Amino acid sequence: MFQDDGSSSVTSSAIQVFPMASLSPGFGSPYPWLKELKSEERGLYLIHLLLTCANHVATGSLENANLALDQISHLASPEGDTMQRIASYFTEALADRILKTWPGIYKALHSTRISLASEEILVRKMFFEFFPFLKVAFVITNQAIVEAMEGEKMVHIIDLNAAEPTQWRALLQDLSARPEGPPHLRITGVHQQKEVLDQMAHILIEEAEKLDIPFQFNPIVSKLENLDIEKLRVKTGEALAISSVLQLHSILASDGELQKKSPLTPKILNGVHLQRVLQMNQSTLGELLEKDVVNGYSTSTDSASTSPLSSVVSAKMDGFLNALWGLSPKVIIVAEQDSNHNGLTLMERLSESLYFYAALFDCLESTLSRTSLERLKVEKMLFGEEIKNIIACEGAERKERHEKLEQWIRRLDLAGFANVPLSYYSMLQARRLLQGYSCDGYNIKEENGCVVICWQDRALFSVSAWRCKR
Repeated sequence: MFQDDGSSSVTSSAIQVFPMASLSPGFGSPYPWLKELKSEERGLYLIHLLLTCANHVATGSLENANLALDQISHLASPEGDTMQRIASYFTEALADRILKTWPGIYKALHSTRISLASEEILVRKMFFEFFPFLKVAFVITNQAIVEAMEGEKMVHIIDLNAAEPTQWRALLQDLSARPEGPPHLRITGVHQQKEVLDQMAHILIEEAEKLDIPFQFNPIVSKLENLDIEKLRVKTGEALAISSVLQLHSILASDGELQKKSPLTPKILNGVHLQRVLQMNQSTLGELLEKDVVNGYSTSTDSASTSPLSSVVSAKMDGFLNALWGLSPKVIIVAEQDSNHNGLTLMERLSESLYFYAALFDCLESTLSRTSLERLKVEKMLFGEEIKNIIACEGAERKERHEKLEQWIRRLDLAGFANVPLSYYSMLQARRLLQGYSCDGYNIKEENGCVVICWQDRALFSVSAWRCKR
């Protein structure tokens, strides 16, 4: 991914000024040697600067953080190579976190900000189109529902993120082909935007009429954390299925103040270490991050597995899962981001999210051109906003609390659910979908009866199916 920009290699004198101690404010172009960096060297140095800046932010050394942000501004760009782009969004998030310490300034700068629901809907549709993650999750979800509902005459599906009608159109077609005939189907869709639910209702009702399937759509305009379970209107005699795609993690935010202290502590990179890693020859951002350049910040991909489930105490989540269990669903399918972005410390979250979003930016690098407007929108309006929430926000404001599959397995098990191993046919469908995709960097693997969708060897999203324990 990192292309040589043709500039001369960095000089030894330039390397000597890499340590943060050399940063000093100035006018015009205070760091002329930065222009001599090749793409790969620039990427490594940006990683160093981001982690050093985050360490200054975490320890309250705002003057040093400001110097780091100033130097990053000479290297990062939302229109540059992958590391330049990702650095732009992490830098914005760190600056946002600093500004939050001055509420008056922060509110004034954001007072005229406009958020268009139509733009948010559009960018999420782009994510669906450009990446295979949601498509795989939908294929697996539908197959799990079809298998669980075999022979059922009254089927009720609760979609906790009713944003994409394509999934349920495909399910309607699957159900219409059942040997015993289609069931009476009712879908309850939960979403905070009424126009999204209205559009879904129109499309699904029209599809059901074409296929001659008895169908009802029950819209619920609500955020998931505010959902009134009674409004789901589950009836006696219905076979219930619940679908949650990239939603449950947001509920962990409701009582984030109850989190226990993380055992992970940040360390600081030194100039000698940086000189050593600058000699590496890597080709992708993911590979750069895998190297020792970030080991000093506890960024091992195994760090999430060492974090106990008790590191996050969420009465809201426990209550919500218990309420779902009380509805006695035949199957519940959960898809989540497979990365630990819910650590207590800023440094832990930044290093983990660097890995995750580096892989997503790599995915886009292989799919869309650098000049693509769609690419810019997905990176800024979707990934950029998620990064900002992970890095800049705390407490109930922080919604993007992604966790690893093993943490969800333990949490669902404690809530009274038993894992339903995904069938061979589900796996076959998922693999065929990925094989038909334009890029060969995607793959899936089985893990404890669940599916993990990967970019190269990096796990990004998980899908699992569950039933109530007897």
